[in-house]
Amino acid sequence: MAVNLPPISDLSSSVISYLNNTFYTPHDLNLSESTQLVSDLEAQCHALTHSLADLSRRLHCSLASYNSFSDRIGDDFNRINVQLDDLKSKSSFSRILDGNGGEREGLGKAEQAVAEELPALAREVARVETVRIYAETALKLDALVGDIEDAASSVLKRNLIRHPTTQISEDLRLSAINSLKLTEDILTSVAESHPQWVRLVSAVDLRADRALATLRPQVIADHRALLASFGWPPPLSTLSSSIIDATRSSEVQNPLFTMHGEIKQKYCENFLALCSLQQLQRRRKSRQLEGYKWDFAQHQPLWAVEELVNPVSLACQQHFAKWVEKPEFIFALVYKITRDYVDSMDELLQPLIDEAMLTGYSCREEWVSAMVTSLSTYLSKEIFPTYISQLCTQSTPTSPSQGRMAWLHLVDLMIVFDKRVRPLAVHSEILNLFPEDRTLQRISTLSVFSDRPDWLDLWAEIELGNALEKLEPEIEDQENWTAKTRGPVHLLGFEEYKSPAISSVFLQYVSSIIDRCQLLPTISLRSRFVRSVGAPIIQRLLDCLLTKCLEAEGLTALAGDDALIKVSCSINSARHLKSILHEWSEDVIFLEMDPKQGSQLSMSVEKENPNMGEVQGQGIGIFDAEIGKMDEFTREWVDRIITVVLRGFDAKFRDYTKGRKQWQEKVEEGLTVTQSFLTSLDYLQGKMWVLEEGLNGLDFAAVWRNSATGLDRLIFNGILMSNVKFSEDGVERFAGDMDILFGIFRPWCLRPQGFFPRVAESLKLLKMDQRQSKDLFVRGKEWMKDNGIRHLTIAEAEKVVRSRVFLN
Repeated sequence: MAVNLPPISDLSSSVISYLNNTFYTPHDLNLSESTQLVSDLEAQCHALTHSLADLSRRLHCSLASYNSFSDRIGDDFNRINVQLDDLKSKSSFSRILDGNGGEREGLGKAEQAVAEELPALAREVARVETVRIYAETALKLDALVGDIEDAASSVLKRNLIRHPTTQISEDLRLSAINSLKLTEDILTSVAESHPQWVRLVSAVDLRADRALATLRPQVIADHRALLASFGWPPPLSTLSSSIIDATRSSEVQNPLFTMHGEIKQKYCENFLALCSLQQLQRRRKSRQLEGYKWDFAQHQPLWAVEELVNPVSLACQQHFAKWVEKPEFIFALVYKITRDYVDSMDELLQPLIDEAMLTGYSCREEWVSAMVTSLSTYLSKEIFPTYISQLCTQSTPTSPSQGRMAWLHLVDLMIVFDKRVRPLAVHSEILNLFPEDRTLQRISTLSVFSDRPDWLDLWAEIELGNALEKLEPEIEDQENWTAKTRGPVHLLGFEEYKSPAISSVFLQYVSSIIDRCQLLPTISLRSRFVRSVGAPIIQRLLDCLLTKCLEAEGLTALAGDDALIKVSCSINSARHLKSILHEWSEDVIFLEMDPKQGSQLSMSVEKENPNMGEVQGQGIGIFDAEIGKMDEFTREWVDRIITVVLRGFDAKFRDYTKGRKQWQEKVEEGLTVTQSFLTSLDYLQGKMWVLEEGLNGLDFAAVWRNSATGLDRLIFNGILMSNVKFSEDGVERFAGDMDILFGIFRPWCLRPQGFFPRVAESLKLLKMDQRQSKDLFVRGKEWMKDNGIRHLTIAEAEKVVRSRVFLN
């Protein structure tokens, strides 16, 4: 018997929509299709009936629990009312009592009883109020968590049905998220106002976590289905065909821009749901970890962007497997994909993140970070192990390893990639909200070394071996050890320190090493790399300088001018290197590498060099150990040069000191300098000229000043303290000789006699008349102070005065 359908006006909009979606053609009205539809509807009705029965049962349990709490609270309030009535009756009784003594005594006892019962009554009232609040809060949380569990269970069941109702699933999901937000608000309030309710919070967290464990995978599954529905990930064939030609990126169709209509609306809603869930998760972790150092782990990758990157990464890895020997293709492909879609993140997805109030996230940065992280993960799992195995199998002691060259080429590609990809994320202001180390680690492929410091040590070893191998021909080239360098460009301070070319060559290598490690994501890694590579290169130069000096000293004992020039070049190189290292140490790049940051490597350096102490109040810097070695080297060899000069002068000076009677002979007319002293002066002037030409100004100043001090001591002890007698002509002769000696040092100072204090003051004593000299023996120290004699002792001054011979 045919059944008439109700008129269309009596049908609801949802029923009309359902019928339109079910019956597209007359073929859909046949018996088999109708039977299948009836079966599906009966199954859904059965599921709804089951869910309704379950909800009714739970509602009944909740009402019974609530009635139990209500009865207990009612009993407590009745007991309190009885106690209050008793208190009121006692107060009324005390007011109507007469004034006799017995009644007054009874009044006192009543007041004492009231005073003792009031605090207990107040505590009981507070306890009951707390119980009431606890009960209401527990019931409210139970209802909310029940809603969350029901929604999560319903979403799971509907996804298991062959024809789920999308709109109902989205409504249930939205209801669950709203209930989660309310639950988290209540838990946050409870944690602040009632921290002792730990068990209640823990129980709710446990149930909420279970519901989230069910809800989140369903939201992610819906998200992945939506991505597949509008063609994500995009085909890589169009991308890989234009790897080299970067200008053709506009040819790639972006599925995020091409989706429209209902699909776009569903994707945006699902994206918002996923962001809302992540925001809830952040709030929960913030509450649960409050009081702990959780801030470093708080910023997690954006789930929705990860879902965009994961399928792209999987598609790319099919190509990566073919490019292990050509890693430049891997970096080119990843960079092109990252660049082609980074703008769509700002334009389409960033407003959704802002709408979800997911603070501290930039879609642009998250996209770049996720792409770089996927590449870093592939490098650490596939590429680096392959290259390490090549290092183990191809390395030979007699020839350069192709494995080492491949490793350095891979690192070069990583550095270039990081430099290119970083500007893609710097447009985001979110980068400024986090420490630089964390930001660099998220957008740097070199972050693979953070988890594998042994790989960093291997890279440093390869880099050092490669640098030293390239430096050997430079060391053997003798032209690099002259004061004149090749090429128009030199490092700062070259002309000032007269440094040979070899120091500039070494500094350029160290500078390149420092530049290569600047993109390492953490300060500790950069410090470790610079110490592992830069410090040994500097030590190699110092060893070469020491070898050159020892060779010169071993051949001629530094007596020849050529030997002095070689040593001077080495000193100049060390001085130049030290000045550059000082300038670098003051740069912010090295100031942040201060060992106070907690580097274990710097602590070991401090243990190995306990005498280094603090340098300029900054503690042990990155190159302070090498600077200290350069200081020690320059001091040692400057002292040796001074010793050689004084030793040579002393050998020729002996003939001058042997003529003891010459200081009592009459001076010949026209004689300006004693002939026996002239040889010593010629030697001294020749050495000073060689050193002035070959040595840098700073160390030459130390040479002539200390040489003058040594000559002053040598002449004073060799002549003035050797019981020589001076006549008036002898004093004139000695003064003339000393004027010539002072003249040698006059080009470098205005008063050279100031650097010969003992000789100058002795001449002053010798030129005094007999009456003035005798006052010294009477007044002693007072006389010496009045006459400006400050560098001689009384005994020395008296001996000089006694050497003066006066003719009556």
